[in-house]
Amino acid sequence: MTLSAFLSRHLAGRAILVRIEAALGSTPREAGACMAVSATATAGTIGGGQLEFHCIDIARQMLSNDTIEAHLDIPLGPQMGQCCGGRVRVSLKRATPADLAQIAALEKAALLSRPPVLVFGAGHTGRALAAALAPLPFAVSLIDDRDDVMAGLPPAVTCIRMADPVDAVAQAPAGAAFVVLTHSHALDYRLAEAALIRGDATYVGLIGSATKRARFESGFLRSGGRREALSRLVCPIGGSDVDDKRPEVIAALTAAELVRCLLGSSQTARGRRVHDESAA
Repeated sequence: MTLSAFLSRHLAGRAILVRIEAALGSTPREAGACMAVSATATAGTIGGGQLEFHCIDIARQMLSNDTIEAHLDIPLGPQMGQCCGGRVRVSLKRATPADLAQIAALEKAALLSRPPVLVFGAGHTGRALAAALAPLPFAVSLIDDRDDVMAGLPPAVTCIRMADPVDAVAQAPAGAAFVVLTHSHALDYRLAEAALIRGDATYVGLIGSATKRARFESGFLRSGGRREALSRLVCPIGGSDVDDKRPEVIAALTAAELVRCLLGSSQTARGRRVHDESAA
């Protein structure tokens, strides 16, 4: 449940917004992390552990004695039962309709700014990857040229059937991530080639072995592709340090790879904070 949905449900029965206003040193969450607390439920998180438990207790005391606002300055040491060693400043305030409107707007902005990830191929590994990516702050599309392979996927995954999936590469926005793992090696090569030729992809991943990569590189260069473009190709996806080819394992490793690639830079820090404030 999103924060706006939670507040819509609990605003009449009163809720407290708990927000990390400043985070100094080592802390469980960064400034901007937010959660909502009612008398019987919570949504979101400011990091869990004793810090969160303490803030929930105070929020519920505020609800019981009609306190409107409070501010805490908390060292995260032995006294708090946490060994992070940092310090956080936390605000707690009674949620208002204006807060609900602001959070709903932030959630909408967060959805629109999610990095697009296009997964090509709805086989075992493609479906496992789409499911692994669904709860993450990405706009996930699963694309296949078959009619009967899309059922049962999470609602967060946009399923697209295309006669020629290569068309989706041309239609994707700048900065998209492309993960190629179809039922056809020939189609894999066409998709990876199209994604690399674009020149603006954040990530181009191709499932397969070192042999498959070598064959793709040879064909790519013969067809006029530039050698420097190949440096952007990730193959095999998910790395080669785990010798386990089960679809769920490959999906988990590739999802972690995409998180590091798409969310690991300072350029996406603001987007992460918006998502954290809006997600349950």
